[in-house]
Amino acid sequence: MVEDVKKEEQLTNETTSASGDLVQDDTAEEVVISDEEDDASNLEASVISEDEQSSEEATDIVETEAVEIDSPVDEIEVSDAITEEDTQQESSIDNMETAIDESLRAFEEGEILRGVVVKIDSEEVIVDVGYKSEGSIPISEFDKLPDGTPDVQVGESIPVYLVHKEDRDGLVVLSKRIADQKIIWNDIETSYEDGKAIKGKVTRRIKGGLEVEIGNISCFLPASQIELRPIQDFDEYIGKTLEMKVISLNPKRRNIVLSRRALLEDELRARRRDLLESLQIGQMVEGTVKNITDFGAFVDLGGVDGLLHKVDMSWGRINHPSEVISAGDKIQVIILDVKPEEERISLGLKQKTPDPWSTVEEKYPVDSIVTGKVTNIVDYGAFVELEEGVEGLVHITEMSWSRRLVHPSKIMKRDDVIEARVLDIDTERKKISLGLKQLQPNPWELLETKYPVGSRIHGRVRNLTDFGAFVEIEKGIDGLIHVSDMSWAKRFVNPREILKEGDEVEVIVLSIDTENQRVSLGLKQIEPDPWLQVSEKYKVGSTIRGEVVNLTEFGAFVRLEEGVEGLIHISELDERHVETPDEIVSEGDVLNLKVISIDGIERRIGLSLRAYKQEQERTSIKRYLEEQEGEGPTLGALIREAREEYQNEN
Repeated sequence: MVEDVKKEEQLTNETTSASGDLVQDDTAEEVVISDEEDDASNLEASVISEDEQSSEEATDIVETEAVEIDSPVDEIEVSDAITEEDTQQESSIDNMETAIDESLRAFEEGEILRGVVVKIDSEEVIVDVGYKSEGSIPISEFDKLPDGTPDVQVGESIPVYLVHKEDRDGLVVLSKRIADQKIIWNDIETSYEDGKAIKGKVTRRIKGGLEVEIGNISCFLPASQIELRPIQDFDEYIGKTLEMKVISLNPKRRNIVLSRRALLEDELRARRRDLLESLQIGQMVEGTVKNITDFGAFVDLGGVDGLLHKVDMSWGRINHPSEVISAGDKIQVIILDVKPEEERISLGLKQKTPDPWSTVEEKYPVDSIVTGKVTNIVDYGAFVELEEGVEGLVHITEMSWSRRLVHPSKIMKRDDVIEARVLDIDTERKKISLGLKQLQPNPWELLETKYPVGSRIHGRVRNLTDFGAFVEIEKGIDGLIHVSDMSWAKRFVNPREILKEGDEVEVIVLSIDTENQRVSLGLKQIEPDPWLQVSEKYKVGSTIRGEVVNLTEFGAFVRLEEGVEGLIHISELDERHVETPDEIVSEGDVLNLKVISIDGIERRIGLSLRAYKQEQERTSIKRYLEEQEGEGPTLGALIREAREEYQNEN
């Protein structure tokens, strides 16, 4: 009986051993690990399916063999007396099976384990992961050394991926490539979530950028994300290992987008922050001229740019920053202002030397005569350099005593060395006013002596305007004949109807304003003022004769003599209501009128046609009454006679 039990145990152990034997060659041929996660999943499914089939076959074998041994076992008559040695042997087998079960439960398919390489041959690598059996990995999943041998050594601990606990041959199915992919993918996800840098090797140039491998996972590095500025040569990056940030991650589509620029920007911001915090106003630092503009230059101070404005490059006048510095120059500059929150730095170059304006008042006192070089000519004057960094302005009005201004370029040219008189100094605004004409006598100061008020002078009409005519008295000095001083006769006169440019005229000096450089001249004053005799010649109530020269809405102007006009108001044209003057009179009519008012100061004479008519009618009635006493003509005849006389007279 004991022998039968032993035979049964031996048969069971052989069956179990057969189901657990490693058939590494078959597994290596059937399992192909792809580079992609999806291929790995397909591989797992394939291996699992094969293992399930193997497991079923193994179960069938065990059951068949068990059936075969059932009959002899049943025939054995087991002795009631079992030795103590047999009991201990059965207990040892149970403990071993329990330990194996616990070991199997400690491993989960799909997890990454640490294994030790125990054997390397030409086709596979055997790895012990602490399982009931060892696992094999195809040699193709390992990188090659330059000599062609796999980059792995016996005894080396490596990460492996547990594809399946057991295939149909009883071997543990492992993958080094899938483990590497999962580890790298986890690193990429962590980098993306934490915003940390990750290293990758540039393998080749592709459309739109570069292909980068992180481990054995391909990623995309766009051209715009390689450097802070656009690059031209992409080939110089191939083969290089770079640090980058993951800016886009799509696990479903397996898309990974990297950015080196984001990492460089972070580093640049950090350097800028540190630099901005360390800079102090008045500090001298070294920088490199980055680029030049019309208004200044940007200087790289080592991660942050500062602006060197054109006005802070030199104490003197410069037309363009390129006159002082060039791109790429290394220069020492002074920190003028720092605004960390705006990342703005103002720099100065001229501040390295003393300000020449600090001693200007002592060197160039007001009213002193100075010598300088003309540096620039503009429409309003000329700039004269007295020394480097100190310029004065000769305004166009200070170039000549003449009021007829000409462009400064007609008087001087750039680079001319001239003398000028200092008129004013404003050190706060850094301005010096210079005068050129002050070196010559002022002709206006002698004008009152040469041409006293009331004197008659001759001059040439130089210019005509709507308000009068300018007459040149002498070179550089003009006088004005105002339109109101051209004629006694005309109230509103067009200067061009009386004078022409170039005419030689005789005029009277009416006034001289030396301070404002003005001379008033009179043309009509050459003849006596006819209004001086008006009050004597034209008495109120007298009858006068005149010609209608102008009609307006309010009446008609009548010329009594040259230079003397009177007004017939519309209410004085007739006894009846008159809408417009042309209902009664026309221009050119010669009328008998009554003088009803005279204002010598305002030069006005009031005339009346209505009053003249009424006077004529009263005279006719008076004659009728006188003649009635002597049986003369009838009243109607006299009125008709009076009207006929009026019509004949007018």
